[in-house]
Amino acid sequence: MNYKKTLLMPKTDFAMKANLPNKEPNIQKDWEEKAMYEKVMERTKDRPLFVLHDGPPYANGDLHLGHALNKTLKDFIVRYKSMTGYHAPYVPGWDTHGLPIEAALTKNKKVDRKKMSVAEFRAKCEEYALGQVDRQREQFKRLGGLADWDHPYITLHKDYEAEQIKLFGEMAKKGYIYKDMKAIYWSPSSESALAEAEIEYHDKRSASIYVALKVEDGRGVLASDVEFVIWTTTPWTMPANLGIAVHPDLSYVVVKEGNRKFLVAEALLDNLKETLEWEDAEIVQTIKGRELEHILARHPFYERTSLVMLGDHVTTDAGTGCVHTAPGHGEDDFILGKRYGLDILSPVDERGHFTNDAPGFEGQYYDAANKGISELLEEKGALLKLSFFTHSYPHDWRTKKPIIFRATPQWFASIKDFRDEMIQAIKKVNWYPSWGETRLHNMVRDREDWCISRQRAWGVPIPVFYGENQEPIITEETIQHVAELFRQHGSNIWFEWETKDLLPAGFASEHSPNGTFTREKDIMDVWFDSGSSHQGVLQQREELRRPADVYLEGSDQYRGWFNSSLSTAVAVTGEAPYKSVISHGFTLDGEGRKMSKSLGNTISPDDVSKRLGADILRLWVASSDYQADVRVSDEILKQVAEAYRKIRNTIRFLLGNLADFNPEQDRIDLNELKSVDRYIHSKRQKLIETVKAAYDRYDFSSVYQAIHHFCSIELSAFYMDFAKDVLYIEGANHPRRRAIQTVMHDSVIDIVKLLAPIIPHTMDEAWSHMSFVKEESVHLSDMPEALLNEVNEDDLAYWDQFMNLRNDVLKALENARNEKVIGKSLQAQVDIAPKTKEARAILEAADDLEQLFIVSGVTLLPALEGNGVHSCELVDVRVTAKEGKRCERCWTVTDAIGSHATYPDLCSRCAAVVETLDIDIED
Repeated sequence: MNYKKTLLMPKTDFAMKANLPNKEPNIQKDWEEKAMYEKVMERTKDRPLFVLHDGPPYANGDLHLGHALNKTLKDFIVRYKSMTGYHAPYVPGWDTHGLPIEAALTKNKKVDRKKMSVAEFRAKCEEYALGQVDRQREQFKRLGGLADWDHPYITLHKDYEAEQIKLFGEMAKKGYIYKDMKAIYWSPSSESALAEAEIEYHDKRSASIYVALKVEDGRGVLASDVEFVIWTTTPWTMPANLGIAVHPDLSYVVVKEGNRKFLVAEALLDNLKETLEWEDAEIVQTIKGRELEHILARHPFYERTSLVMLGDHVTTDAGTGCVHTAPGHGEDDFILGKRYGLDILSPVDERGHFTNDAPGFEGQYYDAANKGISELLEEKGALLKLSFFTHSYPHDWRTKKPIIFRATPQWFASIKDFRDEMIQAIKKVNWYPSWGETRLHNMVRDREDWCISRQRAWGVPIPVFYGENQEPIITEETIQHVAELFRQHGSNIWFEWETKDLLPAGFASEHSPNGTFTREKDIMDVWFDSGSSHQGVLQQREELRRPADVYLEGSDQYRGWFNSSLSTAVAVTGEAPYKSVISHGFTLDGEGRKMSKSLGNTISPDDVSKRLGADILRLWVASSDYQADVRVSDEILKQVAEAYRKIRNTIRFLLGNLADFNPEQDRIDLNELKSVDRYIHSKRQKLIETVKAAYDRYDFSSVYQAIHHFCSIELSAFYMDFAKDVLYIEGANHPRRRAIQTVMHDSVIDIVKLLAPIIPHTMDEAWSHMSFVKEESVHLSDMPEALLNEVNEDDLAYWDQFMNLRNDVLKALENARNEKVIGKSLQAQVDIAPKTKEARAILEAADDLEQLFIVSGVTLLPALEGNGVHSCELVDVRVTAKEGKRCERCWTVTDAIGSHATYPDLCSRCAAVVETLDIDIED
């Protein structure tokens, strides 16, 4: 007899093997053809608005895992919000100006910038940037994000640039924009000023020199044979030395060493004796710092003097207490020099080469000149000590090369003028993680001015005109006119048109009696570009609004986009542009190392999608504690793929056993379900509550863990495992079978919905195999509601305790298999002796223990003794081979085989079922 055909085996087209790399592109194509994003927007259009504003990635190069992490997290949020009562449009964006695009053209595309006009070069930059946008867009779409991909915002678009100009003008009208000469971060490798947000620190080997400057005019305080000792780690700034700073309240001493006299801070004398190897240093004079003011020292190799000044920035942490001061190459130096009326000497050009203002070193690169300057100091007898050390030093975050401080005329936004408003705005924002508030607060608290001008070609021009007297002209009339010109023609006209054509018709100014004007050549900092998106996107796109509900970016954006957006928004609106800020960490390899091409440990998201599938990558994101740095490797992805397989197979099993289930006809009411069915029902309501709460607090790892646990433990390892005996063996319409199918039907719908934001391809595929749902896509459905009024706490308490007992029995069965007592569990007879009254009561209350343990016999005994007893935590268990014959249909071992004459190989239960079937079961 072929009894297999009498079994109600699962039937589904939802294949066990995902084959995601091949399936996902087809699913995405289907979404595109069906205009899935537009359908979602149409379905939710009357709901409350939720806006996640996309921080624009830089349009240069293929995506890395950091991009994948970022965009996937955003997709989790907008998909979930669309399924929970919100209208959540998602407009992706791109940052398209700046040095990297210029560098890519000159290095990779071999574009010779010197052979073309600025306008021609900018046109090449635009073409390249838009090509990169298209390339990255396709890679982002491959990750499965649902977005308005056809209508992104791009910072080089005309409308965006126009709004950026208007924002700049509004800040200028409030007095926040000004031009001044200051010592700012300067990148010789980029040939441009940099803002603090564009600085990162790396180790650098530097020279350390101690230099003596002889007194020229001691003003009756110091003798002419005394020498000030200064210390610096930048020998190249010695040609720019114009002064020496001392602290007014420190005590200074003149010490005699050999035939020379040196002045240093008394508190540092002992250190200097050791460092400079002074063996006979004798104090011959003690004096307060304030008495040294206005003394003149002689520059060590130029025919000029260095002024002694009083500065509170002088400390005794290191050095000599006499601080080398070059106003053109240091912030404190600059401020002090201006206070004392010194010239701002900066004899280094934009490429880092000395100018004619540094005689003897003209044309030399500043860093290369360190050796020659040290040798000249030694030749003049001024060099007391030269050594080298490695320390953390500021570098250009784009070129990764050291920067310098260089005094140049620049445009600034005066953060200090509205800093208090920014700090108050920060307090009103929700921060995930909470330490983000402290981090941004500390950055804003210390900010004074933001250098917003850059000496490059590819960017938004600073919309300033100059009169004949070189006074800057920024009026509401000029700003509005330039903004509208840019909206019509784009910003390239700034470099193509004559200045008079950029001004309003008939424009006149007191600064130009002859009507002659020039224009600013600098462009804006790219952080001003992207930081204007609240104005250029949130305010301008009718489907969005300011403030956004969420900004979500990497933790480096506290000094970048979070910061610049806050600065510009508070400046013009008084409020933050966001209600909540979420930050994520960086991606590391499996060993916790930063990913880099040189280490060979990078992983391309595109490669992962092609090899494993985007849903595996997305599940990795969900499984990670993304607010810290996250690790990824092939081994980690394999583990995620295994977890995915378990979830997929759970859904496949549920779907396969619902092939003959019509919920309208076959559903069993909740009050008619058995306790174990109600247990799963209650567990599922708790799961929905837990998962939605985790989604709401952006805790996606808890979403993943809760669903994975429910699928693996409550369903696969328990409910589905013992349910097979009912689903396959009983008749199709048996009430017990329909009850289990009812639970499975509700479970699969809820699981697929709950997982839809995380692994959207797989869940949409599963949805397509669910004939009992109405929506064409899971993404056009809503999240399930937790029916907490249907949660039976008694069932939960009982079955949670039963699960602990069951685990003890399963351990005993496993031991019996290992000891060759049994093979399959259905060959087992299990004798159980509960160790407590509670354990006995739980077991005695259970229906059909054989089915729940998947064995052929269970006997409860008062005690167990002798060989073969497995002592567990709650019970003693003895497993033996069940006596009797095996039913050829259900495989249960029983002594009731042969009771039915027609089916002598079946147990009475199976014989009764088969007898009702109108099928041929002959071999």
